[in-house]
Amino acid sequence: MKGALLIAGTTSDAGKSVVVAGLCRMLTRRGVRVAPFKAQNMSNNSVVTLDGGEIGRAQALQAQACGLAPSVRFNPVLLKPGSDRRSQLVVRGRAVGTVGARDYFRHRQQLREVVAAELASLRAEFDVVICEGAGSPAEINLRATDLANMGLARAARMPVLVVGDIDRGGVLAHLFGTVAVLDPEDQQLISGFVINKFRGDVELLRPGLDRLTELTGRPTLGVIPFAEDLWIDAEDSLSTVADAPVGRPLPPVGTEWLTVAAIRLPRISNSTDVEALACEPGVSVRWVSEPSRLFDADLVVLPGSKATVDDLAWLRRTGLAAALTARAAAGKPILGICGGYQMLGRRISDTVESDAGVVEGLGLLDLDIEFADPKVLRRVSGRSLLEGIPLHGYEIHHGRVRRSTDNAWLELAGAPEGSVSGAVWGTHLHGLLESDEFRRMWLRRIAVAAGRSGFVVADDVSVAAIRSDQLDLLADLVEDHLDLPQLERLIDEGAPVDLPTLTAVAASASR
Repeated sequence: MKGALLIAGTTSDAGKSVVVAGLCRMLTRRGVRVAPFKAQNMSNNSVVTLDGGEIGRAQALQAQACGLAPSVRFNPVLLKPGSDRRSQLVVRGRAVGTVGARDYFRHRQQLREVVAAELASLRAEFDVVICEGAGSPAEINLRATDLANMGLARAARMPVLVVGDIDRGGVLAHLFGTVAVLDPEDQQLISGFVINKFRGDVELLRPGLDRLTELTGRPTLGVIPFAEDLWIDAEDSLSTVADAPVGRPLPPVGTEWLTVAAIRLPRISNSTDVEALACEPGVSVRWVSEPSRLFDADLVVLPGSKATVDDLAWLRRTGLAAALTARAAAGKPILGICGGYQMLGRRISDTVESDAGVVEGLGLLDLDIEFADPKVLRRVSGRSLLEGIPLHGYEIHHGRVRRSTDNAWLELAGAPEGSVSGAVWGTHLHGLLESDEFRRMWLRRIAVAAGRSGFVVADDVSVAAIRSDQLDLLADLVEDHLDLPQLERLIDEGAPVDLPTLTAVAASASR
């Protein structure tokens, strides 16, 4: 097998990332040398690669599905939104500036060359490259600057499958409309459809699929059922909804639950940090956005942010800042990660991200933060200063600690890191809670601080193993529910040469 395939979606969060991950894992299990590729991602969920850059979290998971280390090659252009109008532009893993829509238009030719070079390199090295689109190819207002959908498919002559999420309703209209609004040249590459998250008897859907084929001249290559156990590594911000649970909590080992409230910041970044907690039996994690949900929780997590100063102001407007202060005064545990850690300090000096100058923090930790270039990007190992337990993670931040009187609780690469004061903990380290032995130790401390004597930490939970099981589940879903011979033909041979334009099919069907 030799070739490439683009997985597009009718909407954001339609299932592109998980279908790509499932295809990558399925092909890898069959001995195919496969690599993922997303030309341009817009996400604040990112990871640091072994080559010292940052890419979207989904591409790191897809790389793992292929048995590969994360690399900037798999996501050469990353946009990290800091506001509704401006995003940090990351090219080949490095931040090169902040852009708006008009600025980005000026960069398009240079970025197109970067994308083309990386894709060509991967196609030369691997048997198959499975590409993920961005948003929807039906965003025709952005077609002139498109690097990740039909612009990429046209440039590389790749067949395209469009994924639709039936959970959102109207999936057949979404699939039809996605093709209908495209130029005839783009339509020629849309080779079929995949329906995601189906519940019930697929035969009830069959007449609609048959009619969709009549109207578009394109088959549905599979209907993937809803999988309740599939939840880890949700990249899109649409998946991080306030008052929604994280994962599927397992019953406690002991007699009590431990409850975690994770604050859903407007510009949240690396929301996946809390997923490691949700892997633990008896730990219930929920996203929250209003103050009353903080008082009863055993632990509150203040996660990272791509707009630290703006999200700090939001905490104050919503009353969440006052609730955090009340928790700290009562000795109830709080954990701040990266941007959340910075907000817990006394002062933030920011002339890089928001250009706000000096801003007062929450004052729950005695530290000062100064934003500076270049951005800190590193994967790092270390140990806990509490019990000497080894740990690992990665850092992505502009903010530096310039002054701190609180005790450090971590040691990274031989240097102290993080701050703890009473029941308030802070660190710049993402992925910290994926270190299994460390997480168990720390949760025991949190349970004691929260007065949960009946909570027992399981001694056999492995986040890495759970993530691997999730990838195998995705591969099983793809293998069991997609037309693999037809899929393989698309990869080997490209889009069928006789695909009609939708206008021609519709005219024929109406006669």
